[in-house]
Amino acid sequence: MSEKTWAALCFPLTHCANKPITFVTNMKLNAYKTELQAIQSLRNLFLQESNFQIRYHACHERGWSDSYLLMLDDREVGYGSIKGQEIKDRDTIFEFYMVPPFRKLASRFFPELIATSRANLIECQSNDSLLSSMLYEFSHNINADTVLFADHTMTNYAIPSVVFRARREDDQIFEHKVEPVGEYVLELDGEVVATGGYALYYNMPFADLYMEVREDCRKRGFGSFLLQELKKKCYLVGRVPAARCSIRNQASRATLVKAGLRVVGFMLKGDIKNTNTR
Repeated sequence: MSEKTWAALCFPLTHCANKPITFVTNMKLNAYKTELQAIQSLRNLFLQESNFQIRYHACHERGWSDSYLLMLDDREVGYGSIKGQEIKDRDTIFEFYMVPPFRKLASRFFPELIATSRANLIECQSNDSLLSSMLYEFSHNINADTVLFADHTMTNYAIPSVVFRARREDDQIFEHKVEPVGEYVLELDGEVVATGGYALYYNMPFADLYMEVREDCRKRGFGSFLLQELKKKCYLVGRVPAARCSIRNQASRATLVKAGLRVVGFMLKGDIKNTNTR
């Protein structure tokens, strides 16, 4: 790439009086499939810049995604990641990142990624501003199904006679219908009335809270009290608590907010429009 081309890309266009602005058009944009290791340094930049919990972070580590490098001439300027709505499929763009000096070209690179990967869906977090903007530009039938939460404030709830403790092997655990049995429990009068824990397979330093309260013990503040104590455990092991729930689950949403978390985004999904890039 010539010095003139490089300068035009890296810095805002300027002009002098009586001199027209010129645009560089001879750039070669390309997206090609590669290995996860090849995008890792770029993905580290994405994680550092984001600084929030990435819901599908584990897809990379579990081999559930394909990786694509975004090339401008001979320079690696970004990456895209594709997963499936089913594990074996690769139909959904779920990560898209470009280094800041070249981000102005995002709308030109994204169709290249679509064409090369043959993805037909975009799924992203609304707090991911770059991919969200691509979602609105290149997809339709957009909908949200999940609410995302981050920790916001500390609470100091206490419920008489209720004990928060680690689960024991001899505990009699009630049937769980939504969440897995957690490593911690709430005990009332010798009975386990709620369990919960935190998942550690998200990007550092975040952990994902989960809990379930026995059906006959709900609407008594047990859920928010349990989440409050789980947040403490997270911080003590060097993790920042986060959470999510269905957009239709008003009870869980209210419990999370009561426990000091706040809404920071939504999971969005859209069908990619027909694009002609070549």
